[in-house]
Amino acid sequence: MFAELNSILNTSPDSFKQGEFILVSDRHTDASFLIHHFLSFYLRAGCKVCFLGLVQSFSHYSAISQRLGVSLTQAREKGQLVFLEGLKESLGVLLQREASKGTRAVDFLRDPSSGLHGLYDFVRDNVRGAVGGGGGEEWGSPVLLVDDLSVVLSLGVSVGAALDFSHYCRATVCSELQGSMVMLVRCEAEEEESDDDGSERLLRGLTHQCSLTLQVQGLPTGYCRDIHGQVEVCWRGQCDRQQTQKKLFQYKVHDKGASFFARGTSSAVL
Repeated sequence: MFAELNSILNTSPDSFKQGEFILVSDRHTDASFLIHHFLSFYLRAGCKVCFLGLVQSFSHYSAISQRLGVSLTQAREKGQLVFLEGLKESLGVLLQREASKGTRAVDFLRDPSSGLHGLYDFVRDNVRGAVGGGGGEEWGSPVLLVDDLSVVLSLGVSVGAALDFSHYCRATVCSELQGSMVMLVRCEAEEEESDDDGSERLLRGLTHQCSLTLQVQGLPTGYCRDIHGQVEVCWRGQCDRQQTQKKLFQYKVHDKGASFFARGTSSAVL
């Protein structure tokens, strides 16, 4: 969890806005450090977290969370964390194993044209359970994290199906249950290049659904040892009377955290 980012967003594990959809995107850099931040943030806040890890293994997230002072293994054992390991579930599908509850969530691998209904059913069933396992602990509002949604496009799922999945998740998690959502989308093309690029269309569609965006990019001046990139934070108005607010920060990722600088205040890059 990054204290400086909490200060920028005016939030903390003890006091945070519910019903929020946070969209994280990256272009020519890696924004996964923000996924690790929000994972540790919501676990510290006592929320029930459903994490769709579509691109990395549980051990990967666990090792990084350990450095941030959070044990994913303990959270999963207590029932606070539900983790879908997309790589492992996908292997079961590719090896033609008999479908289990987990592999039904990735049924889109068998038939991409069927959409993400199985994945939504997995999310819905897990976020509605607010009571933890063995100890019978009760958790706070549910949270859905997705890393990353754009990967389903490369597996044959349409942009429309991915947007439908996000829409129904938002209706269930944010509106019905007053929980929160964080999704990561990766874009490879240049912003002005191709309107036909699937990830670009997905990003635009999700931007209309979300309440907060964090757009991570490399530095326009190129590589810098002391600054790793920049992030534009955009608070989107939820009605006509509210205006969108934007702020630009530069950042540097450390082994156990990240530092953020208002653009122009770092001695490394202007």
